[in-house]
Amino acid sequence: MFKTNHRISALSMAIGLAISGIATTAAAANQAPKMSEADFEKGKSIYFQRCAGCHGTLRKGATGKNLEPKNTIKLGQKRLEKIITYGTEGGMNNFDDILSKSEISLMASYIQQTPPIPPEMPLSLMKERHKVFVDPKDYPSKPLHGRNWKNFFLVIERDVGKIAIIDGDKKEVIAHIPTGYAVHVLKAVEHHEGMSVPNPGRFWYVMGRDGMMTKVDLWQTPDKMKVAQTQVAYDARDVAVSGDGKYVIGGGYWPPHFVILDALTMEPLKVVSARGVNVDGEYVNESRVAAVYDTPHAPTWLVSMKELGQMWQVDYSDLDNLQITEINSAKYLHDGFFDPTGRYFQIAANASNKMVVIDSVERKLEAMIDVDKKPHPGPGANWNDPKCGPVGGTTHLGVGLITVWGNDPAGHPDQAWKVCYTVETDGPGVFIRTHPKSQYVWADQTKSPDDEVKQSIQVIDKKTHEIVKTIRLTEKKGNAAVHIEFNDDGSEVWTSVWNRGDSKKPNGEIIIFDAKTLKEKARVKGLYAPTGKFNVYNRVNHVT
Repeated sequence: MFKTNHRISALSMAIGLAISGIATTAAAANQAPKMSEADFEKGKSIYFQRCAGCHGTLRKGATGKNLEPKNTIKLGQKRLEKIITYGTEGGMNNFDDILSKSEISLMASYIQQTPPIPPEMPLSLMKERHKVFVDPKDYPSKPLHGRNWKNFFLVIERDVGKIAIIDGDKKEVIAHIPTGYAVHVLKAVEHHEGMSVPNPGRFWYVMGRDGMMTKVDLWQTPDKMKVAQTQVAYDARDVAVSGDGKYVIGGGYWPPHFVILDALTMEPLKVVSARGVNVDGEYVNESRVAAVYDTPHAPTWLVSMKELGQMWQVDYSDLDNLQITEINSAKYLHDGFFDPTGRYFQIAANASNKMVVIDSVERKLEAMIDVDKKPHPGPGANWNDPKCGPVGGTTHLGVGLITVWGNDPAGHPDQAWKVCYTVETDGPGVFIRTHPKSQYVWADQTKSPDDEVKQSIQVIDKKTHEIVKTIRLTEKKGNAAVHIEFNDDGSEVWTSVWNRGDSKKPNGEIIIFDAKTLKEKARVKGLYAPTGKFNVYNRVNHVT
């Protein structure tokens, strides 16, 4: 395998020299290339699908660089095309296996134009886009399919705007459910201290990149599992359900707000703006809501204000008099996970190269841990280390490294919120995962510019900290290995082969491994760009 982290490749050096070189003619004239209206609209669509998540709707930057014309025009057309084509080792994907040469040229021109400002979305419009497909009065009182629904996997089929429901016992796809575009996250009611909801994990709430939130009932027959939906934004990322099962919250990238809905009917109830003053004292118009999580020890949600560098702890016990605690930390807050006790929330501040720890009981900042470039734990991983005791870990978007820190202040105060050790991997990744019954930690390397690396998953021994196996899932150009999830009893590891280009035909698969022997066990085919996978039992029971 090729070691790409902690050193500059020839490609990156070439790109760096190009960026710092003499401006092009267009740049010298301080003018953007001319574009037809049709090309501009095409560029706007591609930007939303492929770029806005990292660079922002208004292109002011966050995880990715600022792409406003004042910066892009200086680089010029040819240099921008090279960067888009080859990517960078700082975490930006190469796009030569996703976009055609003409599309890359078009996008280089598009990001030199003034970014369009999308419209707002009022509550009245959300109510117009609220649809009920199955009346709650008609919900079944028991599962109608005779399957073990607690070991179902809900799988994101990114580019076709669907999720697949897979029977984890039989390895069968039982449904493809239309949802919002490029689903980002799915969540259900989780176990909550002092609250009891019948059949947690039965109802799932799905958030698409287009802000479409969909409610799924796993007790229904496959043709009726989609029971309701509401669009809460034009661009969105996350969703969470209240511990009492009464409310669901959706976080918007644009407009920058969060929306609280009735969890039973999906009727939108309340909109709260995310705009505000950041930790540097500057007003931010595009303050995006990235992560939203229910807190296990209080009737609250933790809502990450990406650009503000704040976590908002939102008390949902009284919607008419909503109480919000603003907790300052660092930018840009992206995604995270709870420690094993459910008290401390560990979230990545990408641009600050920190893991931020929030005490959800005291509703305050607990700690900030210095890590490497652009941490990204995804749903995260907790396990026990021989030296440090309970620990958490993250991959990084900007470097091939796993950072592990102590997260047990009660039992191991000397190790708490300090880096315990690091593991150098072959390339930067997006997801890390384990299971209490497993001796291994699994990590992908999806952000590597090298085909062999990004198509491989690495397996790390919890005791020795050594990489015991590198598993290449595919050798097909344009495909990547992404995301890891265990089955309910921890005996299997499910990994995705993701085709990064658009396709109207099944173009990906899930490869399942024995969690002990690390040998391939089965494959699930017939999937469209499968990415994230969510096991019902594990997610409801906070198994990380």
